Amino acid sequence: MTTPSVFPEPQTLIAWRRDFHRHPEIAFEEQRTSERIVAVLREHGIEPVTGLGGGTGVIATIEGNRGPGPSIGLRADIDALPIDELNEVEYRSTIPGRMHACGHDGHTTMLLGAACALAREPDFAGTVHCIFQPAEESEGGGRVMVEEGLFERLPMDAIYGLHNWPGLAVGEAAVHDGPVMAAFDVFTLRLTGRGSHAAMPHLGTDVILAACQLANQLQGLISRETPPHQSAVLSITQFHAGDAYNVIPETVELRGTVRCFDAELKTKLEQRFRDAISASATFHGLKAEFDYQARYPATINDADHAARCAEVLERLPGITRVHRDLAPSMGSEDFAFMLNERPGAYIWLGNGDSAALHNPAYDFNDAIAPLGVAYWQALARQLLSP
Repeated sequence: MTTPSVFPEPQTLIAWRRDFHRHPEIAFEEQRTSERIVAVLREHGIEPVTGLGGGTGVIATIEGNRGPGPSIGLRADIDALPIDELNEVEYRSTIPGRMHACGHDGHTTMLLGAACALAREPDFAGTVHCIFQPAEESEGGGRVMVEEGLFERLPMDAIYGLHNWPGLAVGEAAVHDGPVMAAFDVFTLRLTGRGSHAAMPHLGTDVILAACQLANQLQGLISRETPPHQSAVLSITQFHAGDAYNVIPETVELRGTVRCFDAELKTKLEQRFRDAISASATFHGLKAEFDYQARYPATINDADHAARCAEVLERLPGITRVHRDLAPSMGSEDFAFMLNERPGAYIWLGNGDSAALHNPAYDFNDAIAPLGVAYWQALARQLLSP
């Protein structure tokens, strides 16, 4: 396997990454980000495909110079989050309420660097499609790209992704043989009763009491009905009700998420959730309106492809350890939609001792950008060696 050259230079990667960081854009609004990616690709002789993924997706295709071979996809997410940044750095977000708090600025930079490097030295047999995907954060840009014909327009035999991982040391990586990230569903529950004066609750139907009891009861779906060897999380993240000290309101609204890895368990949890709501509403004399939406499936690696990624990482200069036994995350990832269509693998690359993902103090570690560029190059050349 050819050792990847150090190109682009680290300072170039830092400049790209910090430019993306200064100008964060959220789901399906990544117009400037997309234009910047296209401009850099064209500077390096690559004419990309644009427009997929709601209009802001970009795909750079690099043909090898060693004849025909397989076709693979390498994917990076490009969107930011609706968060106000707390970091006091010279490249902090210039857009109030928008921030790259998950490192997608770094992911974009690493894949952009790899695309340019592979185009400069296309010493492989086959085709590499570098996919810059919008709207990973809860809006399903990966699903949209698949539905808009990504794999029909650009056939691929396999697909690969990566994510930076806070708490994992710089130079370390993690590869899972199966589940990596959980499925992600969201719900909104609205309970409606009869409001009353707080001094006379017997004259109304107390939606606050009912909602609190239900919130506690629902945890039993995880602790008492989910097999101990299967992971699942039900989190109520919003509770909206009332606006006066002395009034028991007529309505309460609960919102949150359900996450697990097993599809059969996911179906069972949803049904038991509905059963619990129905029983609670009947007992308290309330009307229940329940909106349950399946968002992302579980991200599950193909074991053979995961092994090949681990092999590449273990031979990569700068990688000191490849974890093969870390527990999967209950977080979610819309790369799952691509893995449902093509085999492949999704790895974690250590971001060091940084703030957690989605934290307003998070920052991508520029030191790992060259490692990501080198990994993408090495993986492509390994998989497409003639």
